[in-house]
Amino acid sequence: MRVVSVTAPGGPENLTITEAPTPELRPGEVLVKVAAAGVNRADLLQRQGYYPPPAGTSEVIGLEVSGTIAAVANEVDGWAPGDPCVALLAGGGYAEYVAVPSGQVITPPAGIDLITAAGLIEVAATVVSNFDHVHLVAGETVLIHGGTGGIGSFAIQYAKALGATVITTAGSRAKLDLCREFGADHAIDYHDDWAAAVAEATGGRGADVILDVMGAAYLEPNVASLAVDGRLVVIGLQGGRKGTLDLNRLLSKRATVTATSLRFRPTTQKAAICAAVAERVWPLISSGAIRPAPETRFALDEVAQAHRQLESGDNIGKVLLVV
Repeated sequence: MRVVSVTAPGGPENLTITEAPTPELRPGEVLVKVAAAGVNRADLLQRQGYYPPPAGTSEVIGLEVSGTIAAVANEVDGWAPGDPCVALLAGGGYAEYVAVPSGQVITPPAGIDLITAAGLIEVAATVVSNFDHVHLVAGETVLIHGGTGGIGSFAIQYAKALGATVITTAGSRAKLDLCREFGADHAIDYHDDWAAAVAEATGGRGADVILDVMGAAYLEPNVASLAVDGRLVVIGLQGGRKGTLDLNRLLSKRATVTATSLRFRPTTQKAAICAAVAERVWPLISSGAIRPAPETRFALDEVAQAHRQLESGDNIGKVLLVV
């Protein structure tokens, strides 16, 4: 089968198409013939050598795919060859075939084409698991950074479906307008003093929940932007790994700072998250309450261009590799 290999840690030019054996199944796994794979920020980090896969996982990049079941191992129920599916992975997605624990494979949402479906499972699983983790509920205010990315565009809509007030950040007038189209109540240019704008939008109260992809660069203003009993959850490190935390400010607000990673969770937890996505999110997508993000599609052999697209400041929504 064809797979994308990394010749050496570095830039997109180090991505190349090679041949590899089709994965052999272990009990409890299914083999997916890949139709498309989502391209995510974590993929860029893995290509650069900063985000190796969990031990025992494929070295091939790729955390989400859509496709059809090609084979089923022992100890698997409910799947048969030819069934359409989407899968949440710890690795291996940039390939023609991938082996996946069956609990991390679910049916695509009704009414969504199989290519578009490839870009839904990772963002949905990330947002659902993190909003559950920090107990976002109706009536609260959530600040979502990066509102026009795959995570942000989904998070805005899912938070609105939960009954939250949504504040988001983005970097241009066109992107801010798109955030509002997705349902954001307040859209703030991150080139400005966004923490002051959050304070103004909330009447000085701050946000109950902050979903952050930036990490260190935003740590201090994020904590400053929390309401009393607020919860900051860090899910990305685009702005660095090490920041300064004012513990007195955190203490005075009774606030929480937490960080999570979906990739390194046990398979049982991932299976539970995928089941929650199928139960709670897919009906919202099928009904039109949540719209898939805008997408840019590339062929598998255009993987370098796909990575450059995601790394550019111009990208909006999801980047997909069509296999």
